Amino acid sequence: MNKKMRVGILGATGTVGQRFIQLLEDHPQFEVTALAASDRSQGKPYHAACAWRLPGEMPESVRSLPVNAPQPPLDCELVFSSLPSGVAREAEEAFARAGYAVISNSSAFRMDEDVPLLIPEVNHEHLALLETQRKTRNFDGGFIVTNPNCSTVMLAMALAPIHARFGVEQVIATTMQALSGAGYPGVASLDIADNVVPFIESEEEKMEAETLKILGRMSDSRVEGAGMQVSAQCHRVNVTDGHMAAVRVKLSRPAQVEDLSDALSSWRSLPQELRLHSAPSQPIIVRQEKDRPQPRLDRDAGRGMSVTVGRIRPDSVMDFRFVALSHNTIRGAAGAAVLNAELLIAKNIHAKTSAK
Repeated sequence: MNKKMRVGILGATGTVGQRFIQLLEDHPQFEVTALAASDRSQGKPYHAACAWRLPGEMPESVRSLPVNAPQPPLDCELVFSSLPSGVAREAEEAFARAGYAVISNSSAFRMDEDVPLLIPEVNHEHLALLETQRKTRNFDGGFIVTNPNCSTVMLAMALAPIHARFGVEQVIATTMQALSGAGYPGVASLDIADNVVPFIESEEEKMEAETLKILGRMSDSRVEGAGMQVSAQCHRVNVTDGHMAAVRVKLSRPAQVEDLSDALSSWRSLPQELRLHSAPSQPIIVRQEKDRPQPRLDRDAGRGMSVTVGRIRPDSVMDFRFVALSHNTIRGAAGAAVLNAELLIAKNIHAKTSAK
């Protein structure tokens, strides 16, 4: 049996940090050996520092681990970061400079030209940016790989097979985003009960910019953004987990509803070929029922790693419209980062940290 890679989690007490711990319990390739969080948690055992909010019990393997400061050294080779963006940039760069592999769920480095913004099924070729990153930043063996915003993952995955087959020129996406996307305690109950909040800070800008980078192509050691227009409007709704988007697209080439359905449901990519542990066998599930997808019914598809698409219809303004749904803290956050790390191992891309 191969020895498991020792991993640390930055921001371990938060919603996404807890999801990392849950997903990594009994993972065949990773073992959680270090935890880090904010000042008020440091020095405490994890069970005393963290109010566990996920279903089920806190894994025994992490209960007694001490919570450290989010700075090197840590007893690990790779760090998963779910730090708030305000502190993530300094901390993540410090770990990369110290020789660690940094797999980040934070927005701090996503749009930097030399940092891969990675969805393994969509743009694994962008890992070529790591060579440039190490040179330009003088990282001695360490590196930073990011995963997208939780709503961007859903949109980019739904667009990727359509864009590859027919070309996408324009996209309009209107999201209905779950409460867990705001972290804990999140949105005040008196603000969201019997209500929809039509504003999420920076969310629309992230969706528009990140989608273009993810769907772009490598050109001369950089990513050339996709040549499409993306417009997003984002709303917070009273749903616990599961982000939804109503999407309209204008295509470059003619298509029928059946063509889009086939492109989506038949789509497979490198993670499926490599049989990565967290990769769903079917990245996109197409539902034919008139009232699907729904968060409560479809968010856990593919163990929370599949995107579900339904209501594919001709559109009277654009060419087609459809509804997409994904689990925002699994495929949209912690699960996305874990899959990124699995791909790095499969491609033999390792950091050179000497941490013990």
